Amino acid sequence: MPVRTRVAVIGAGPAGLLLSHLLGRHGIESVVVDSRSRVEIETTIRAGILEQGTVEILSGSGASDRVLTAGHRHEGIELRFDGEGHRIDFTGSVGRAVWLYPQHEVLKDLIAARLMAGQDLRFGVTAERVEGAETDRPRVLARDAGGHTVEIEADVVVGADGSRSVVRETVTGAYGGSFREYPFAWFGILCEAPPSSEELIYSNSPDGFALISRRGPGVQRMYFQCDPGTDAEAYTEERLWEILRSRVPGVTLNEGPVFQRDVLRFRSFVAHEMRRGRVVLVGDAAHTVPPTGAKGMNLAVADVVVLTEALRALLLDGDESLFGAFSDTARQRVWKAQHFSWWMTSMLHRQPGASDFDHWRQLGELRSVVESAAGRAYLAEGYTGWPLAR
Repeated sequence: MPVRTRVAVIGAGPAGLLLSHLLGRHGIESVVVDSRSRVEIETTIRAGILEQGTVEILSGSGASDRVLTAGHRHEGIELRFDGEGHRIDFTGSVGRAVWLYPQHEVLKDLIAARLMAGQDLRFGVTAERVEGAETDRPRVLARDAGGHTVEIEADVVVGADGSRSVVRETVTGAYGGSFREYPFAWFGILCEAPPSSEELIYSNSPDGFALISRRGPGVQRMYFQCDPGTDAEAYTEERLWEILRSRVPGVTLNEGPVFQRDVLRFRSFVAHEMRRGRVVLVGDAAHTVPPTGAKGMNLAVADVVVLTEALRALLLDGDESLFGAFSDTARQRVWKAQHFSWWMTSMLHRQPGASDFDHWRQLGELRSVVESAAGRAYLAEGYTGWPLAR
């Protein structure tokens, strides 16, 4: 027999779990399914720079207390170029901050909170398609780990199933979205060593970009610009440290054993539509951004805040206006974030085939930012996050 619920959520990532949590606070039931196991979701290490608005939503809604106790509040970043560091003071410029709190820790908190609340959360269930988008009873057809068919009938279906979304085609059809692929990638490492810097360092060097970050008191996360086709096993540890040192001249790096390495490709995507009938897309299912601006998970949270209000009005008050406007409302922030991410990326990375003019123009742009109160405030506002739509 079909499972009946108010909202069917495909994907137990930050967007799907937070949506079910916020809906639950309004008394709106949901079913959440994900093809992965709970262990896989909670142990896949992902970056996490949380805007202040995201932290306020997580802590204020009761989804996570640990974000404030275990997360690291950062009130600025350092831009390095021409061998010098320049601090961007977030609190001094816009009175806001960000928190370093990895995504998998957010997911642990959300899963624990939802299970404690009695959430119908089904791991190992793979959604195959969505039917009836234009009706008031759309259906999710899925299959569990044993190969048995699972059918979920809902008032609304939400695709929060990431960049390889199964739900996306139901919403966008043949129209898809706007797409851009960048001609470089990030080579990322995790290493056992104390932090090299109290705040993140974004470095523009003649050899290319580097980012110096942290994951905890004894673990560092570092990236450097590389070719998209780079093999993650192509470099010895000695060579990795040589490259990183060359990208942040003037900074002494704390080096240690590298225990994880990967290559992260850069893509931007925005779906032409985020809603069709009673089927909606949120998070990476609807848009992706390059990681330079730290917008990925924060955009998902912003989508969910808007959608929660729209679903509350639709399902509890019978008011369809916010739901009908969801795509247009959410996409305003999405395109602001796309621009900010593109701007940070283009300002800090060395483009393949770049001329001397391009290099000096970049340095001029960076100086225009760090030497101007307005420039520093623009970067601080975008990085810490614009106010969430209500």
